Order: sequence, then structure tokens, then C-alpha cells
Amino acid sequence: MIAERFKKLAQQHIREYLSLYTFVTGLLLMGIIFGAIVVNCLPYEAKSDLLHYVQQFFGELAKNQIASPRSLFKESFFNDLQFLILIWVLGLSVIGLPLIFLLIFVRGLFLGFTVGFLVSQMGINGLMAVLVSIFPQNLLMIPNNLFLTVLSVAFSLKMIRQLLMRTRKQPMLPQFISYALILASTSFIAAAASGYEAYVSPVLIRLFIS
Repeated sequence: MIAERFKKLAQQHIREYLSLYTFVTGLLLMGIIFGAIVVNCLPYEAKSDLLHYVQQFFGELAKNQIASPRSLFKESFFNDLQFLILIWVLGLSVIGLPLIFLLIFVRGLFLGFTVGFLVSQMGINGLMAVLVSIFPQNLLMIPNNLFLTVLSVAFSLKMIRQLLMRTRKQPMLPQFISYALILASTSFIAAAASGYEAYVSPVLIRLFIS
């Protein structure tokens, strides 16, 4: 019963915001593609320096010389939470739309660059690192980021319509409370992704590089 109701709500949500999801997903994919292209544009010296850093990290990971899982979780969750809060805050502003779109593009750029670099420079080992460390957590974080981005854009557009156009104004407090609950739910998902990155991902990478 609950699952069926949730399914209907999800379908209604997607239908209502399909155009925004299409646009934002397109921006993210453009960022990923551009990030992968940037890898090929790097000079040889930059690639060598980055590869040395990555290999050094994997070496420390194999020897279990990296920070504790708890520290890794705190750092990962703090970084993800910063991004979510920034998107959320920009959604409260009528001038935040361009920055929201820019941030989701840059997020895709970093992801595309990371994946492209690991695969192009480390071959099968890089691909395995991507599959066990980057791909699983992004199965949570990419939909999570898209969900918050779309609703932040929708909230900002709603504010613009109410402030600048002659439309019937709705009470803002209930809308703000719902918007705050969205941030809380996306933060919970970010915590789950950070938990995987801190406690599961290093173990799996260690299996492939040892």
C-alpha cells in the first residue's frame, strides 16, 4: 500500500518536473563529457604528476596508511553536505538560477575528469577502481543531486513568479518548511553515500591493488 502510494507520488513528481529533469540531466552529462575531454587536453607533465599522486594514494591505501574510516566519512560527508546546502541556499534566491546550473555542470565535470583520468592512465586497474569506489556511491549521489537541483530551481522560479508577476501569492512558510525537509532527506542520502565511500570503498580497492 505504502509502496504503491510512493510509486504514484514519484510518477507524478517526474511528470510535473520532467522538463527540468531533462535540462539538468543534460547539463550534468555535458559536464561529464567535457571533463573526460579535458583529460586528453592535459600536458604530459600534468598527467604524470597526477598519476604519481594517485599511485601514491593507492600505495598508502594498500598499506592501510590512510586516515581512519571515521575521518574519511566526516570529510566526505562534509564536502557533499556543503554542495547540497549551497544548491539549497541558491534556490532561495531569485538570482541563484545560473549558479545552480553552473554547479551541477561543474559537478559533472569533476566526475567525468576523475573517471576519464583513472581509466585512461591506469587501464583495467583504473576501471576497477571506478567500479568499486566511484560508481556505487554515485548511484546514490547523482539522483540525489538531480532531485535537489530540480526542486531548488522550481522553488526559485516559484519565488520569481510570486515576486515579479501578478499571480496569486501563496503562503511562503509551508513552502519553506517543505523545502527544508527536502534538504534533510537529501542530506540523509548523502550520509549513506559517504558511509560507503569511507567504510566499504577502501576495503574493495585494497582487494584489487594488493
